[in-house]
Amino acid sequence: MASPSTTKTTWKLQEIVAHGSSVSSVALGKSSGRLVATGGEDCRVNLWSVNKPNCIMSLTGHTTPVESVRFNNSEELIVAGSQSGSLRIWDLEAAKILRTLMGHKANVCSLDFHPYGEFVASGSLDTNIKLWDVRRKGCVFRYKGHTQAVRCLRFSPDGKWLASTSDDHSIKLWDLTAGKMMAELSEHKGPVNIIEFHPNEYLLASGSADRTVRFWDLEKFQLIGCTEGETIPVRAILFSNDGGCIFCGGKDALRVYGWEPDQCFDSVPVGWGKVSDLAICNNQLIGVSSAQSNISSFVVDLNRVKMTGCAPQGSVPAEMPIGQSAPTGTSLRRIYERPSTTCNKPKRVSPTSDDEEKESRAEIQNQEDYTEIFQPKSAISRTPPRNSEPFPAPPEDDTSIVKEAVAPTPDVVTPAIINKKNTELLQRPPVVASTPIECQEPNPVPAPQSKPPVISAARNEPIGLKAADFLPAFKSSSPTEVVDDEAVSQIQKGHDTMCMVLTSRMHNLDTVRAVWSSGDIKTSIDSAVAINDLSVVVDLLNIVNQKAYVQTGCISLKLILKRFLPIITDILAAPPSVGVDISREERLSKCKLCYKQLRVLSPLVKSKASQSGRYGSAFRELHILMSGLE
Repeated sequence: MASPSTTKTTWKLQEIVAHGSSVSSVALGKSSGRLVATGGEDCRVNLWSVNKPNCIMSLTGHTTPVESVRFNNSEELIVAGSQSGSLRIWDLEAAKILRTLMGHKANVCSLDFHPYGEFVASGSLDTNIKLWDVRRKGCVFRYKGHTQAVRCLRFSPDGKWLASTSDDHSIKLWDLTAGKMMAELSEHKGPVNIIEFHPNEYLLASGSADRTVRFWDLEKFQLIGCTEGETIPVRAILFSNDGGCIFCGGKDALRVYGWEPDQCFDSVPVGWGKVSDLAICNNQLIGVSSAQSNISSFVVDLNRVKMTGCAPQGSVPAEMPIGQSAPTGTSLRRIYERPSTTCNKPKRVSPTSDDEEKESRAEIQNQEDYTEIFQPKSAISRTPPRNSEPFPAPPEDDTSIVKEAVAPTPDVVTPAIINKKNTELLQRPPVVASTPIECQEPNPVPAPQSKPPVISAARNEPIGLKAADFLPAFKSSSPTEVVDDEAVSQIQKGHDTMCMVLTSRMHNLDTVRAVWSSGDIKTSIDSAVAINDLSVVVDLLNIVNQKAYVQTGCISLKLILKRFLPIITDILAAPPSVGVDISREERLSKCKLCYKQLRVLSPLVKSKASQSGRYGSAFRELHILMSGLE
């Protein structure tokens, strides 16, 4: 790694297209910091290795968009929740579905795995929290108390408590053994987006849309600190490995905070937009964010970030012993007592049924990466390795950029230098950095300075584009250059056939048009069917629909206004109900959407009402019916 004086503090690692539609959820594997799971509106869960462009595995089975994803501690299992309220759990090493869990009545917004037992917690838009037993495929307990969507769930490090946050501005702590709420923390003034337990002490941190991070003493269940420096809602928080500080990710910024007393150690600009999740690996902070169908990963070098109140933090061990705590403030708190036996690898459970296994698949997209990560040759050493190499940082001075020569000449670049640079490019990890990487190799043989490539005016093909890439491969022992005549002949092979098909189709349409023009519509339709050409029938139906769509639309809108407009206006005018009424909230949301669409149509109907004839009469009637929208 380059010295701190010549490397960047933060850089963009890569940006990839994760789904064919918008990305709705992103999660990092906390153990390795190298695995990323994405859930999309295409109802898939895709797995990626940070810094590698290809998808490792694609998990199918959900029928509605995936709203939340979460790895277990060992990164061998993954759970995903959907808009329909269902959960699916996959075994990544076996590449198969383990469980499908049904029970929520709305979107699953939050998930977490128990650190030791085979349990999963889920929070939903229906305000309920459910604890599931993976082995028995059942809901063990349901926790009720929130009045709005449950946004985040976290088990305590000892596995005895469950913390939940909600849009109702509250944090609730649940005792898993007693099955009841222990405490409610309600100092936030906005929806609470994220919470994290301190890795060792009885301390809880929470980030909210009210732009604060608050710290809570879990022995006294009281607020002990609050940051006020955030200018945007806090979306992701993470304690350092030693628990000495907390990293808070917001839009395009990372802040490092301490508590007792409250202070901001450092503020680092990072261009990750709205960050979704954070993880620490090799004293580097990895952050992932999503925008539409893309996800981006970023790296922050913690060696160059101030994590204490006095001096820049040095190297932090990747794995701190359990029970060792760093001094944070002046108070001494109770430390979590972990079970004497840990469940490093959960017991395998068989899928629920053959039908379920067929509906939910784990499609391996990259066999090499899958084998390396989930099926290592040695059962003792699991990859990604715990002591993997840190991601290389790009140089801070980006004035010199490595460029690939279009056509290097032998008298400028010798074959030895070409082989050396090709070997270097092959060995370099596939990093897509925010700034290009400068490459300076000592050259024992001095070579004259290379001049900018000169493109000859007689060049007969585009730079970097080969016509052979767009043509069928030739089966020949020696590769030959494809000339223009051969390329044109290959492209024109199907031209004559296509012209014949289109000419025949046009002739058939002319025949139908001649009968249509005589005024005998039924005979024209019969002739189109008799021609036995589906393309002609499709064209004719399109013409018919263009004539009838106005009339059909007016009739449909008239029916909606007569039957449903009074209901819509009554529901919108009704006073708010007391308590939680999920069904009423759904009706109100749908009525607001319908009212909005009708208001959009109102100007159009009004403009058409002045027309004469049958359509003008229909629009005038609609205009009278829509007067109730004003």
